[in-house]
Amino acid sequence: MRKVDVQLKNHPYSIWIENGITGYLSEILSENNNGQKWILISQKTIFEKFGKLILKQLKDSKYFIEPILIQDGEAGKSFSSIKEIYNKLISFSCDRNSIILALGGGVVGDVAGFIAATFMRGIAYYQIPTTLLAMVDSSIGGKTGINLPQGKNLVGVIWQPKGVIIDPELLISLPQREFCSAFGEIIKYSVILDSKLFKILEKKIEDLLKIKSNKYLIDIIENCVKLKVDIVVADERENGQRKILNFGHTIGHALEKYYGFDKLRHGEAVAYGMLAAGQLSVEYASFSVEKLNKLKQIIIKLSLPKLKDLDPEQILKYIRNDKKTNLGKTIFVLLDDIGSTSFNEHITDKSIKNVLGLLL
Repeated sequence: MRKVDVQLKNHPYSIWIENGITGYLSEILSENNNGQKWILISQKTIFEKFGKLILKQLKDSKYFIEPILIQDGEAGKSFSSIKEIYNKLISFSCDRNSIILALGGGVVGDVAGFIAATFMRGIAYYQIPTTLLAMVDSSIGGKTGINLPQGKNLVGVIWQPKGVIIDPELLISLPQREFCSAFGEIIKYSVILDSKLFKILEKKIEDLLKIKSNKYLIDIIENCVKLKVDIVVADERENGQRKILNFGHTIGHALEKYYGFDKLRHGEAVAYGMLAAGQLSVEYASFSVEKLNKLKQIIIKLSLPKLKDLDPEQILKYIRNDKKTNLGKTIFVLLDDIGSTSFNEHITDKSIKNVLGLLL
């Protein structure tokens, strides 16, 4: 079993990575099973594929556990959905000793984490990601988020999990589009932090996208986990270095909001955001056109959906409402080189409109 320790001062925990690990989840969690109520938060499709077996396994091992299913897609990250979950927790007689298991992708992780952070002023939870995107990114670091009509993740809290359990075998049934989308985040890690990973992706991206059980995949998952853990430990509250993880997200989040979260996947939006941020890096930082072309050649392999009817003015409006805006200024993460970043808060609207035009 591969194990990555998250050495936070106030809340250390571990991330376990192993094929088939969810098959003996009851053993891994047994130390914490002291007769309290457990809650499995998931979504219908995921619950049918994996949740029922996990629920049976835990019940057979004397866990007092109940499932709560939320809506599919970003609709599950609404305050109406949150209220329903609070009501169910109370009906199940949950208390401060209760523990939540988040079985799903980023939406489930965000919702379960937010519920854990706020119910009874904070209870424990575990992340059990079922998508590649959640395995390499959203399940790690304690960020939670709820959407508002004006934008994504505008309400949230950083609440670290008690542990993260990653089973790559759960990816076998992941739709191909979701699998490819996750590589947007994997490419992000390589371009901002790890030039060696970037070179691997240059050579093997097509093979990795074809075979979910590829022998290199678990290595890449572990690599990305370690990269994010290092950043989180150095800057848990996102006051400095952790902000580099927002590369591609400023424009990416705006595109998600503009086209709809269910029409443009998060990783796809980030990939487009990286193309735009890469172009801005040539203009405002020391990133070379040659390196930008290398980035483009990797991203083009993701077979991104075409962007149609893009309104630059509306995209700018969403960008200005983004939670990364500070004192009215939007901070962009730019590239100086592969593996090297810088921040810039002086990007003009004209430049943003120009790079948006290049995405069409």
